[in-house]
Amino acid sequence: MLSPASFFDLETFPEKDIFSNCIHVWDVLKQLKEYTSRRTRPEFSHRCLADGVPLLSPFIVHNGKLRNACECTIEFGDATKGQLKVKENGQPLEGASVIMAGAVLIGKQINIGKGVLIESGSYIQEPVIIGDHSVVRHGAYIRGHCIIGERCVVGHATELKHSIFLNDAKAGHFAYLGDSILGNNVNLGAGTKFANLRFFPGSVSIKGPEGLIDSGLRKIGAILGDNSQTGCNSVTNPGTIMAKDCALMPNTTAPSGYHPPSSLLR
Repeated sequence: MLSPASFFDLETFPEKDIFSNCIHVWDVLKQLKEYTSRRTRPEFSHRCLADGVPLLSPFIVHNGKLRNACECTIEFGDATKGQLKVKENGQPLEGASVIMAGAVLIGKQINIGKGVLIESGSYIQEPVIIGDHSVVRHGAYIRGHCIIGERCVVGHATELKHSIFLNDAKAGHFAYLGDSILGNNVNLGAGTKFANLRFFPGSVSIKGPEGLIDSGLRKIGAILGDNSQTGCNSVTNPGTIMAKDCALMPNTTAPSGYHPPSSLLR
């Protein structure tokens, strides 16, 4: 009931191996730092790329190489629908990703998939994995040790730290996610905040169907199963575990603990 398979369809998730050997769904957070450090590779090397310096011009990532995009024509369609198009000398560059001028990259272990758009003003710190056709919007703050699946959105003024997005997960506007997991096709309403730290010392205990379970984690935010969603300005307490197809209503604070499938929290 509390295993990863109870929350997520992992068949098409590119980094599904991280969930192997996890008894409880939150156990994956215990190995996220090691996994992202090991799985990312030093991908970026360019004379115009320096830690903490906003890019002065747009760049593209194509066939594993980073290069200036000044000679390219970019059609800024919806990247999550495969509509981001890049041409060089009139020829399409299939699968090219775009990093817009003004983005800030910290470190070289930032792996970017195909057809990804990283907008101006975003800040990304290694190690991070960004899957195909995902979007990191203006003002997004990604603080490292994150996995972002395919066709995901990390939105404007959204802060993401030590967390996982499965495919098609979206946190489009003004969200905070720390030590959290979003399942496939999860959508967060604007202003959603996942609290991840207890007021008092000690690890977070999670109330499950059979009583309290010590998570072994000092920090744990929220875990939302496939197709769950939150309304605008909602908040979750540390250790909020929502199964598949749940909904947290707007302006509502979710209690910590396990919430079964199709729960409506109001």
